[in-house]
Amino acid sequence: MAIVKTIEVIASSEKGWDDATRSAIKQAGKTVKNIKSAWVSDQKVIVKDNEVAEFRVNLKISFEID
Repeated sequence: MAIVKTIEVIASSEKGWDDATRSAIKQAGKTVKNIKSAWVSDQKVIVKDNEVAEFRVNLKISFEID
């Protein structure tokens, strides 16, 4: 049996949701070990001057506890 914990992480990118997601997982991986999966629970954009300025994601990252 494995014990899995889930944390919520918010990330942003000027490039896109994919980039924001990858950035969040990479950053979380610096302090969280054994990341097993991530689920994008929410996506939104910030608009400035009628242009998309920033992509934001809310992730739920699951990791196994030793």
